[in-house]
Amino acid sequence: MQIMHREFRKVHNWNVANTVTSMRMAASLFLLFLPLKSIWFLVIYTIAGLTDVLDGWLARKTGRASEFGARLDSISDLLFYSVLLARLFPILYQILPGEIWYAVSGIILVRIAAYATAAIKYHRFASLHTWLNKLTGVAVFLFPYVLFTLSSVVYSWAVCILAFAASAEELAIHLLRTDYLSERKSLLK
Repeated sequence: MQIMHREFRKVHNWNVANTVTSMRMAASLFLLFLPLKSIWFLVIYTIAGLTDVLDGWLARKTGRASEFGARLDSISDLLFYSVLLARLFPILYQILPGEIWYAVSGIILVRIAAYATAAIKYHRFASLHTWLNKLTGVAVFLFPYVLFTLSSVVYSWAVCILAFAASAEELAIHLLRTDYLSERKSLLK
């Protein structure tokens, strides 16, 4: 019983990485109230993005990675992306051509197919951190920096192409591989 209690404390012990993750949650809430075209929006947005990279690195570097930290990170990501969707979608809907929304819908369908395939095949939710998925994440993250420029439509198409490739690769991995490896980086590895 004592060993289980120690394990429980070890898994749920608050650490620096969890504090950094919490900073992303606070930054996300601040983004609700800042004007989109302000430097402060981009500063807080950048800080939130950096915490997303930093928290996982800190957890691994300090040996404090835990299921609790991973869940806190997922909740923080959900909050961050929900706030961005609420703030950016009305503007994106106005400035981007309708064809992009068809492309986004296609990407979402392929992504759902990948998740469904993994759920059926592995009996779990699986979202791989492949190189293409990471590159897509960076491209999507950079979007607010080009949102109010003349190149936002061209950039949007590039992100759509990249996101489709990443989603299709993940679906192919789940369809073609018999084993689930959460750290798989590409279809070839």
